[in-house]
Amino acid sequence: MKKNLLAVISGLLALAAIVLIVWFLFLNHPDRKTLSFSENYLVAPDKILIGSSAALTGHAGFLGSEYIKGAQAYLNEINSRGGINGRRIVLISYDDQYDPPTAVINTQKLIKEDKVFALFNYVGTPTGVKVIPLVDESSVPLLGLFTGADAFRHPVDRYIFNLRASYFEEVGAFIKGAVEELGFTRIAVLYQYDAYGFDGLKGAEIALANYGLKPVATASYERGTLDVEPALATIKDSGAEAVVMIGTYSPMAKFIKLARAEGFDPVFQNVSFVGSEALASELGKDGEGVIVTEVVPPPYEKNLLIGVDEYTTLLKKYYPESHTSFGALEGFMNAKILVEGLKRAGADLSREKFIAALESIDNYDLGIASPVSFSRINHQGMNRVYLTYIKDGKFVLFSDWSEIKKIRAKRSL
Repeated sequence: MKKNLLAVISGLLALAAIVLIVWFLFLNHPDRKTLSFSENYLVAPDKILIGSSAALTGHAGFLGSEYIKGAQAYLNEINSRGGINGRRIVLISYDDQYDPPTAVINTQKLIKEDKVFALFNYVGTPTGVKVIPLVDESSVPLLGLFTGADAFRHPVDRYIFNLRASYFEEVGAFIKGAVEELGFTRIAVLYQYDAYGFDGLKGAEIALANYGLKPVATASYERGTLDVEPALATIKDSGAEAVVMIGTYSPMAKFIKLARAEGFDPVFQNVSFVGSEALASELGKDGEGVIVTEVVPPPYEKNLLIGVDEYTTLLKKYYPESHTSFGALEGFMNAKILVEGLKRAGADLSREKFIAALESIDNYDLGIASPVSFSRINHQGMNRVYLTYIKDGKFVLFSDWSEIKKIRAKRSL
């Protein structure tokens, strides 16, 4: 009896030693960041569950609903052709109303209850930054964020993949033209008082510093409000020649309309997250000449942009009552990369294979003159910024800043 007890104890000690050795080897493995306990995740034989938390209603609802709609149009088409290796792609979308705590709750539900394979098409910086810890802890990849914030780019996060150019690149492209082509030295910044706005402000400060300049004024407003009057007073008093605007469509439209009503008429530039079509709609005639930096071309651009034609065709097929938008086109492009990654990962699908597949994408043509490339050290697929301005309610591409000079001269008459 005693011998049996000693044998059992010895066996348990040996087992414990083996576990400790394996754990030690894991902790000291040179590639341990690539190892994942999520590999026990089993993909269903007939479907791939993808999860999203986005602003589908509320003051930023236009952004999220368009983003998801564009993606769903492409996924519907892929599913109609049999899916990927016999699996349909099922997109589960929850509404967070651009509210960070709600985005966290939605993400927890998607990971723990819905047990999605990957996360996809998240909207916004303040919401997105709150889910980064959940993504890293669960080792669930997140592809496609409707934000250009630096927090999702540096340092490179193994589980986060961005398609779009950054806010630093958007603001930098505008400031380069404003300083070098228009000769401006007095540039102000209006920003939403949260992670989104802070990132855009930082981008403006970095870009201006390249020319030995600083913002002539900075002013903010609270997310979810239209309280822009104090900010307008501050920026107007600065005599700014241009205003970099980091916000959403309704408060930005109000600021511009009030400014022009008061005779304050600098060059206004918004970054792509503003919700371009909604901005133009709310501005009406006051929108003429307002610049918006974009990360995809205008969705009605027909200059041999095959990707835009494909998008408009499928949007009409699956959402016949909808109008084209920048946000929906971007969501559509994200879905194309999602599908490409799933194809490359193969029939024996796993999260690690999906990540490796995305990192293998190099110079991939989306049909919009902005090829996509990822790698282990780069998880931002595109860098191109499209300069546009509003003309007769639509967005027109430009590269020659003399067009902006003509618009300013016309407005001063």
